[in-house]
Amino acid sequence: MAELDTSGGGKGDKKVRSKKQSTRVDLTAMVDLAFLLITFFILTTTLQKPKAMDLVMPDKDEKNNNQLPVPESRTMTILLGSNNKLEWYMGQPSNPLTAPVVEGYGKNGIRKALIDKAAEVKAASGGKEMIVLVKPSDKSTYENMVSIMDELNVVGNQSRAIVDITQAEIGLLQRDGIY
Repeated sequence: MAELDTSGGGKGDKKVRSKKQSTRVDLTAMVDLAFLLITFFILTTTLQKPKAMDLVMPDKDEKNNNQLPVPESRTMTILLGSNNKLEWYMGQPSNPLTAPVVEGYGKNGIRKALIDKAAEVKAASGGKEMIVLVKPSDKSTYENMVSIMDELNVVGNQSRAIVDITQAEIGLLQRDGIY
């Protein structure tokens, strides 16, 4: 039982004083209430749910060879480099349709290129959507991957894939100083 005693010490005091009544406060009810509130909040609190990105990856099974050819005129490849930079081009790495461009993330960076190229591809292919291949390098960060997925969601791109980067593309990143 918890209690609070507010009586004075008073031993050795020679003066005669009127005897004060000791004030005694019983804190048991308050402690019980505190534990009840703690128990209530522990049982009713929802813990933070993990925020995970939904990502469907293909099987690494070698027997599954039913891959569709991707037209290079509708394909944009984005290489994720170091220092929050990326490089993109249209077509094949050995024979790109557009010269590789180094950009940053954000609305003045890759988002503008995604919007412009998606409009060009849609006009040239009769309304078909642009296919985006995202290739993270060893020097890119998880934040870069999340940022590019966010940019693809912002522009409304639904045809995308995460692909392993090739040595030729690593050479492109090294040439431009972002690897």
